[in-house]
Amino acid sequence: MKKSRFTESQIIAVLKETDAGMKVEEVCRKHGISSATYYNWKAKYGGMEASDVKRLKELEEENAKLKKMYADVSLENHAIKELSQKRVGDSAEAKLRQHTGSSGYKYSKSVQVCRY
Repeated sequence: MKKSRFTESQIIAVLKETDAGMKVEEVCRKHGISSATYYNWKAKYGGMEASDVKRLKELEEENAKLKKMYADVSLENHAIKELSQKRVGDSAEAKLRQHTGSSGYKYSKSVQVCRY
């Protein structure tokens, strides 16, 4: 992401100039920004103080860390589920082979008793 030429406190100062009565066009010309940039800043930082912006930045960083942690845990959880399903499937298949014998046909003790 492109780094801004302005810090958050400078952006707040620019927004306060228009609150003080200067026209948006004059403020934009004075600071060398477009009116679109000004309105983007106003949407994001409008009505905030410098301390609010600092807190917002901290919350955004914490949110990014939590999202990364969630993604890691979710990936691990998915891998564990796949592994456990694979093991359950393998053990069920082994039990089926045990009961059916190597030929694949199921035989039981009752059949053996009838042959005697």
